Amino acid sequence: MKKRVKTREALRRRLIFFLVLAGILVLVSLIAPLLCPNDPNATSAADINRPPCAEFPFGTDRYGRCVCSRVLMGARTSIFSAVALVGITFIAGTTLGLLAGWYGGIVDTLIMRLADVMLAFPQMVLAIAVAGILGGGMGNAMLAMGITGWTLYARLARAQTLALKEEPYVHAARLSGCSGGTIMVRTLLPNLLGPMLVTAATQIGVMMIGIAGLSFLGIGVSEPQAEWGSMINGSRAYLQLAPWAVLAPAIATIITVMIFNYLGDCVRDVLDVGEVER
Repeated sequence: MKKRVKTREALRRRLIFFLVLAGILVLVSLIAPLLCPNDPNATSAADINRPPCAEFPFGTDRYGRCVCSRVLMGARTSIFSAVALVGITFIAGTTLGLLAGWYGGIVDTLIMRLADVMLAFPQMVLAIAVAGILGGGMGNAMLAMGITGWTLYARLARAQTLALKEEPYVHAARLSGCSGGTIMVRTLLPNLLGPMLVTAATQIGVMMIGIAGLSFLGIGVSEPQAEWGSMINGSRAYLQLAPWAVLAPAIATIITVMIFNYLGDCVRDVLDVGEVER
């Protein structure tokens, strides 16, 4: 019993730790303009590819722009775009999966066959095709990644709904006269949110990598807007001359993705322990 309590407390401490780290990242992205040591878009021919120094903590890029300031401003673009995209796909996919699992029949067939069609194409390949057709920009990059992003939540929500709809409390709700919509919102949705939130937390890093990948290929965010993927792409030709211009946004991306992935793992572990104890 004591060992179980210690395990639960250790998991909760880890969860709080990574929640704090994720909160710090979000806070930094919110107040990025206040933290920038220099104008992120100001160019200077005299400061091209300068190494890190007191004035430019992360050095400068090929246009003499402060890399530190652009990394901070890129956090707002990269983090918020990924969080917003996960939120949209989470809501859309969960809703469709819930409807498919509850009603079954033609509704289930239509939604799941559409998901199968989306999954027939590799996500990144389809995203590149869509972004290439629609053009650059953050909105088009998010749309390109979101076209297939909802399928993961839809399939998971459907599976959870199929399992939960046969539970005694769901039959009791039906016998009491509750409508299908009421049962889905008040009974099924709260019980399937746990696994869905775990998936959403881990997908933030995946979406961030996807958006950065599109920007790296030149079909996502374009300059002068600061975004980590486009920063890496713009400075990769100067990797030997000014490696800091590539390493700074790359390390920022790696750290951010790791934090959100660990956060998702911690949420999953805490929920698993809670299910075992019940």
